[in-house]
Amino acid sequence: MSFTLKPETVRPLVVNPNPRRFAHSLSVFFPAYNDAPSLPALIGKTFQVLGELVDDFEVIVVNDGSADETGAVLAQLQQQHGPLLRVITHPENRGYGGALRTGFGAATKEFIFYTDGDGQYDVGDLGPLLEVVGPGVGLVNGYKIARQDPWHRKVIGAVYNQFARFLFGVRLRDIDCDFRIFRRSLLEQRQLRSSSGTICVELVKLLERSGMEVVELPVRHYPRLHGRSQFFRVKSLATTFVQLCRLYFTR
Repeated sequence: MSFTLKPETVRPLVVNPNPRRFAHSLSVFFPAYNDAPSLPALIGKTFQVLGELVDDFEVIVVNDGSADETGAVLAQLQQQHGPLLRVITHPENRGYGGALRTGFGAATKEFIFYTDGDGQYDVGDLGPLLEVVGPGVGLVNGYKIARQDPWHRKVIGAVYNQFARFLFGVRLRDIDCDFRIFRRSLLEQRQLRSSSGTICVELVKLLERSGMEVVELPVRHYPRLHGRSQFFRVKSLATTFVQLCRLYFTR
């Protein structure tokens, strides 16, 4: 495995005004939990970006037991975008890992790109990630230029990253930056099991050990304007810690 971007190297985010079209098929997936306010703009921009960059694509949203108007919003968006937008609904909340596992299992294209449905990342930054996908690349992962979260989330995120990197030998600089594209075939090597945010460690560890190249690129991060994160809750953090320990002893 090789990394094409060293931790000490900072590459400025430059959006190519004339990007090349992606040569592969792409599944774009969003886990959503009480994200009704952010989804219309997110999905609208996603179809705009994909229309400019990708010939063969699908968009999947997993509604993870939302208690707000997420279901109604997604129904309206399906009417607008037709069969290219697939919606999968969990009757009850299964946690972040459960939503990701459902989305990964539903994806049918050669590559999978996913990010969260809360609008903290800009799908307009997808272009640079697609441009660096080559024959030997298995994962292209974003890292946040500047995390736009409250101070306590920044501290928890930094501790989580360092702890996971030390415990599992993960080399990726920003494990919890959920803005990544990877080969779907690499998931066939092992079934993911986590139901919490631990799934990010499990996924990245699997992809790094595939022997394929890993590329890291900077992406923008924005304040969360609607709803609450599933990860930064006492119960979720406790579940994540327990599952991290379980993952360590079963690796």
